[in-house]
Amino acid sequence: METKDRIINQTYDLFMRYGIRSVSMDDIAYHLTISKKTIYQYYEDKDALVEGVIDIELKRNYEGCENNKKNKQNSIHEFFLSMDTMKEMFKQLNPTIIHDIQKYHPKCFKKINQHKNDFFYNIIKDNLELGIKEGLYRSEINIDILTKFHLETFFIATNSEIFPVSKYDFTKVNQEILEIFLYGIATKEGIQKIDQYKQERQKQ
Repeated sequence: METKDRIINQTYDLFMRYGIRSVSMDDIAYHLTISKKTIYQYYEDKDALVEGVIDIELKRNYEGCENNKKNKQNSIHEFFLSMDTMKEMFKQLNPTIIHDIQKYHPKCFKKINQHKNDFFYNIIKDNLELGIKEGLYRSEINIDILTKFHLETFFIATNSEIFPVSKYDFTKVNQEILEIFLYGIATKEGIQKIDQYKQERQKQ
């Protein structure tokens, strides 16, 4: 593995495990058994490392969403697959990361917001349009408003000031929010699908 790839992959693991603010450049150098000078040959500062880590996560997120689209049985099933994807992601993610990026790395947070407002927006919009065609979502819903609403409620779930990690499990918060959202837009047939997938997961 090239030195640059090794640095960013090991940094990714450290950030995911301990958070961003608590990991210093000295910690990264010590963990990699290289000098900080070597790190600076490839990444000019910690902000550049954070951006590299964000790029890895956004790529994984993109691949996960595309995989869910490919493997879905229907629009509601796609939402449940996305819930599973988020659950797996947050198993290895230090819950302070989003807060650290927002507060200390605004350039990287802007990149996340752009991904949210472009890629995520279209994923949710396409799902809502499909659900209406399938008869699983109510035809009168405003797709643009509800797409933006769902985007923002997802990020509320990651807000440690509203849901402190000492008290709340992100995956449970996300699940509650998603289920309320789905029940709110579903038709009678859609509600049957939601209940079906919930029961299937309870048996797992």
